[in-house]
Amino acid sequence: MTHETDRYRTLAGPSTGEFRDRGSKFLAYAFPAYSEEEWQERLEEVRKDHPKARHHCYAWRLGLDGNQFRANDDGEPSGTAGRPILGQIDSFGLTNVVVVVVRYFGGTLLGTSGLIQAYRESTAAALAAGEIVERTVEEVFRLNFTYALMSPVMNAVKALELEMVNQDFGEQAALEIAVRQGDRDRLLHELRARIAGKRVEELAPEDAVDGLEIEHLYTR
Repeated sequence: MTHETDRYRTLAGPSTGEFRDRGSKFLAYAFPAYSEEEWQERLEEVRKDHPKARHHCYAWRLGLDGNQFRANDDGEPSGTAGRPILGQIDSFGLTNVVVVVVRYFGGTLLGTSGLIQAYRESTAAALAAGEIVERTVEEVFRLNFTYALMSPVMNAVKALELEMVNQDFGEQAALEIAVRQGDRDRLLHELRARIAGKRVEELAPEDAVDGLEIEHLYTR
């Protein structure tokens, strides 16, 4: 993967927006989310905070390929809520984002165009209020190694300026590191070579390093 395609725009944290029309109030809640479990948790949080709201409409987009998304109207006329919300996520060029819009009905029907505008504008307000950041797709790996390799491992991680996500020094040492997806193969190969005390060209990709096991955990 090239460096042009392993970067994306998302929200740094939660943000909110509001839109009112003829007594109806639309409260939009935007969150960063990186899995289906996470966006479902955010949706449930909003539902619990607004149990008396008439609708809890939402949309989300995850990943970089553009194929992971959902738009839900939650009882509003088809296409008047979820799609406008998703449209704003896309308009802002974001992914790994979920937006939930809560509607309190004001007693006056807004019609199809009014609903589309309300869900679009409330979502746009929430996204505009949020801090948008550009992030790099990273792969997180666990290094399981013997204590005899402690110094080579730590020196290699430091030399390659890799982020240490977590560490566990129990019976066997373990260290979780984050590697930029576009540089994954090169960095892991150089990491293994440094730990083995060899030059990169001396270590074949299939060569094992005694006392070291590298396990892929997840993508973030």
